[in-house]
Amino acid sequence: MSEGFLGNQASFMLDIVVCALVVVVPTLLTSLYLVKVKKNFLLHRNLQLLLGVVLLIAVGAFEIDMHLIHKGWENIVARRHPEISAEQMGYIQNVLWVHLIFAITTPFFWVTTIVLALKRIPSPPAPCEHSGLHKKLGWISTIDITMTSVTGLFWYYVAFVS
Repeated sequence: MSEGFLGNQASFMLDIVVCALVVVVPTLLTSLYLVKVKKNFLLHRNLQLLLGVVLLIAVGAFEIDMHLIHKGWENIVARRHPEISAEQMGYIQNVLWVHLIFAITTPFFWVTTIVLALKRIPSPPAPCEHSGLHKKLGWISTIDITMTSVTGLFWYYVAFVS
């Protein structure tokens, strides 16, 4: 799993995660539309659970690839041709730090939102006493995963495309 498929020198799993990041925000918007406009609470729940599982698997495989197979992102970036300067590498590192702020907090917000929803929202899902907190947590999670996606795509761009 060392060579990517998006036409640059990233790893296969980096390319998979980039594709997942591109799909996340439209899927979230669809899920929000389903719950806010269509009042389809069951499909909203199922879509959120599916999204959570898919991202958990993709990120888990990515972390294994990144740390165990490639021994760090720096080794993948170092394969770039033409080679990048130390200054460029520093910029890529700074962009990564910003991305990691969101990438690390997202699972905590999302897991909290989902676990509390599964415990406190009736089945089949319907508005309830927990709905107010769920909306707040949901918006925090949505903003966080959107920022994770945007910053992750930007990091991929500066590390492998530009």
